[in-house]
Amino acid sequence: MTVNTSSQPRPSVSASRKRRLVIELGAIASIALVLALLMPLLLTGFRLGLLGRFLALAIVALGIDLIWGFTGLLSLGHGIFFALGGYAFAMHLQLNSLGEGQLPDFFGLYGVTQLPWFWQPFYSLPFTLIALGLVPAIVAGLLGYLVFRNRIRGVYFSILTQAALVVFFNFFNGQQKLINGTNGLKTDTSVFLGREVGSAAMQFIFYLVTVAALVLVYGLCRWLTSGRFGRLLVAIRDDENRVRFSGYNPAAFKVLVFAVSGGISGIAGALYTVQSGIISPQVMEIAFSIEMVIWVAVGGRATLVGAIFGAVLVNMARSLLSERFPDVWLFFQGALFLIVVTVLPDGIIGWLRRQFGLQVQRWLGLTSPTLLAQEAMAAEESSTNPLTEPQTLKEGQP
Repeated sequence: MTVNTSSQPRPSVSASRKRRLVIELGAIASIALVLALLMPLLLTGFRLGLLGRFLALAIVALGIDLIWGFTGLLSLGHGIFFALGGYAFAMHLQLNSLGEGQLPDFFGLYGVTQLPWFWQPFYSLPFTLIALGLVPAIVAGLLGYLVFRNRIRGVYFSILTQAALVVFFNFFNGQQKLINGTNGLKTDTSVFLGREVGSAAMQFIFYLVTVAALVLVYGLCRWLTSGRFGRLLVAIRDDENRVRFSGYNPAAFKVLVFAVSGGISGIAGALYTVQSGIISPQVMEIAFSIEMVIWVAVGGRATLVGAIFGAVLVNMARSLLSERFPDVWLFFQGALFLIVVTVLPDGIIGWLRRQFGLQVQRWLGLTSPTLLAQEAMAAEESSTNPLTEPQTLKEGQP
């Protein structure tokens, strides 16, 4: 007996998906316009600068959600890639602000008379823009390859990423002659495109670039997680052995997604650096990498929107509470994480979806009892193989 699934009524399912895509694109465009046009009118320069930093951190959260929420890889070392992107951009800004033959000031403090070789390529802006994402991606890919080829996963993977973070933190701290060690590299007095980086005009430009980058990175993550590749990531998260027995190599996919996540973090690190005015090994402290995970947990794993919401919400709460109650923030952060773990395991966005998701879909005309049945049938068929579209199934076929 042959069951021809292609004869099932699919037009309404396809139309619903297209309508959801249109609504999602409209929502993204609306939020981006509010951030780019309305927020600068409502917020002071100081508050707008804080929002720009929070949006840069939201980009990191998207990278964390990509590997943790969708792939099940809990990384506690993303501060490495964040710092690499920040240092790459800061090195270019330092060199771009000097006259011919001059060296950054800190080199003179340690008796360095010749620019180190790895600084030389950062005279070039195109090279820098490529390196701030590519270098973290390569480092993440190499680290992932060494870990995943040995089938290390779960808590052992988390421990290894944290150990790598400690190694990088100590290494960067000790390189006084090369990258100014614990003092880091300042960017606020540097010159970029003929203007001082710390000026109000340049800070506004970097804010707009951050908004655009957040939209683009969200689009990339949405694209990666909504198709065949996304279904495979979820399959690896839920049952990696079954994926391996189905003939796929989970290690290759995990290395790839870990590298992409590292590159995303590097871009975020560069944008955060120019808006905060400095990059130092402090961003590679263990606490900061753990905070990245907390943002995603608060907003909601495997939602993407939740990662952005959690990053902005937690950092905004920290900013407001630390201004009024500087001794209370750490207790609040700990309590917030405990509440999320015990009461809202799916995060705030996950809880909202469970409570109001169906009502919102009906209000927007995205679902009906017939459509729900058709989408459930399509999902069941696609689950037979995460990398193939639903197709004709024969009796006895798994």
